[in-house]
Amino acid sequence: MTKRFFSGPFLIFILCGTLIPLGVIAFYGITDRSGSFTFDNITAIATPEHREALFLALALAFISTVICLIIAFPLGLILKDSKLGKKGFMVFVFILPMWMNFLLRTMAWQVLLERNGIINQVLGFIGLPSLDIINTPAAVVLGMVYDYLPFMILPIYNALIKIDKHVIEAAYDLGASGIQVFRKVIVPLSVPGIVSGVTMVFVPSLTTFAVSNMLGGGKVNLIGNIIEQEFTASSNWNLGAGLSLVMMIFIVISMALIEKFDRNGEGNIL
Repeated sequence: MTKRFFSGPFLIFILCGTLIPLGVIAFYGITDRSGSFTFDNITAIATPEHREALFLALALAFISTVICLIIAFPLGLILKDSKLGKKGFMVFVFILPMWMNFLLRTMAWQVLLERNGIINQVLGFIGLPSLDIINTPAAVVLGMVYDYLPFMILPIYNALIKIDKHVIEAAYDLGASGIQVFRKVIVPLSVPGIVSGVTMVFVPSLTTFAVSNMLGGGKVNLIGNIIEQEFTASSNWNLGAGLSLVMMIFIVISMALIEKFDRNGEGNIL
């Protein structure tokens, strides 16, 4: 009885904060403005405008995820061997940017990358050509990598520190080279963290609209931007909800991947 009582607030939160909003989105997504049942809002993802925005979002999210993985895995190995412990200073440094407001961090890059920004002023001062990437997909990718990199580092690091050092020592004792140990021992044992990190970076990168709005200057139109515009500018909640239901497919796929490769929660941040 006591456990049920204390679980009550959590169940209410899940009901009010998750299930009911999802139900509302599903209702709007499968109805038109008159309330009639339709799949037009969902199939609208196949129109040229929406399809192009979706493919561009997939491409930028994939590039951002790959860059984050390339950066995060070596950093995870460095943190693992740094002898600073799980709560060491270096881990704190990577977590610190997450304490700052997401929009403020993105706005900082907007200030840095603009044509008369700090980076171009420094480049001009030392006689180098200016960096003209603001309002381009490259700037959006840079913002995504900066904002979501900690979500890749921490799961990978958490998986790496759980690898028993005796397993690695045994591999060396059996004659494995450093490359073989990395490829056949470290990487396979860190798969849960990799899958968790990839999911935590790819999904928000795919659905983002704030980063592309601020660093893309309205010239980089992702599917997240279209959904946001349908809800705000066009007030077409039905179409926005229908497109959101399509995007939920990627969330379901990510949850399935985590369930398959990380059943024991080895890649969890906490």
